[in-house]
Amino acid sequence: MSAAYATFGLAPAMRAGSVLADGGYQIHRDFLDFVVDGRPLLLQLSDLDAVSPLASDLPPTIFTEQVHSLLLEGEAPLPGGRYVLYGCPECADPGCGAVTALIERDGDDYVWRDFAWQTSEDVDLERNGYRGTGPFRFRGEEYRAVLRSLLEGPEPGPARRRVLLIGARVALLARLAAALRTIGVGADITRDAHGVPADELRRYGAVAFGHTVGEAERAAVRAAFDGAGLEVGYVDARVPIVPLLVARIEHALDRSPTEQRRLARLVTADGEARIEVVAPCRVRLTAYRLDRLSRTRARDVFDGVLDAGLHRIPLDARVVRGRSHLVARTSSEVLVETADP
Repeated sequence: MSAAYATFGLAPAMRAGSVLADGGYQIHRDFLDFVVDGRPLLLQLSDLDAVSPLASDLPPTIFTEQVHSLLLEGEAPLPGGRYVLYGCPECADPGCGAVTALIERDGDDYVWRDFAWQTSEDVDLERNGYRGTGPFRFRGEEYRAVLRSLLEGPEPGPARRRVLLIGARVALLARLAAALRTIGVGADITRDAHGVPADELRRYGAVAFGHTVGEAERAAVRAAFDGAGLEVGYVDARVPIVPLLVARIEHALDRSPTEQRRLARLVTADGEARIEVVAPCRVRLTAYRLDRLSRTRARDVFDGVLDAGLHRIPLDARVVRGRSHLVARTSSEVLVETADP
């Protein structure tokens, strides 16, 4: 086992929720990812749709138990001293598969090793091990300080996983609020934010403006959040396409550091979409538009695994005719771009 030390940290991460064109949906999850030597561990594994045990929507008691478990202050949850590092974002059922590792003490150090994909109590390292990942040796003082800081701060919770929808309670905002709640994102509709106490504004991570909201009203809302010292993402909800607006809001809610995201860039030019990714991952590209009868049209343009780098994807003129909107997604990030004819 290597005696070299790795640094240990945590960073906010997100499993992006979505409303799918076929009526299905994916749940939004906020969690803390493990950062090893300055890079999220999830990016060092094969492309996974998974979350760590340090999820913000866990009850405080269970969250605390997860922290104590990682500190080895109790029995290992799996045979052989193995711990779950990433699990299913929808149900957390071990049968769906999980990334596990052996965590042990070596003197004052903590060592993570024998990473594997596990679907039962037994693990086959030869068949399902993550070769080339770990072992990682962490200095005990740093490791304990990072994890124990979670026990000393405010109780974890989905405080910023809410969206404030500004505008009249018309059909679009009502449908948008319902879609957000379906994927686990809270939503409230109000005419303005005038007089709302700062403690209430702190509940929101994003604000979406309906098409009836004028510039003066928008400026007043921004001033209210600025006055409370809060940084939120702002979304223009003029285009009446609910899955597209959900994607814009998911992007606005993303608090993960920019340099630690898989999906770096999405632009359209010369009849093609240009997508830049920083680590191999599955990318789904969907085009949305309104037809002449104002009905939503959705079409999957690309769905596949991309290696790190810049990729050019041709856009069929029949798919993006008129003003279309492209949504690029990985399991954790969303980018939206308008494709003008």
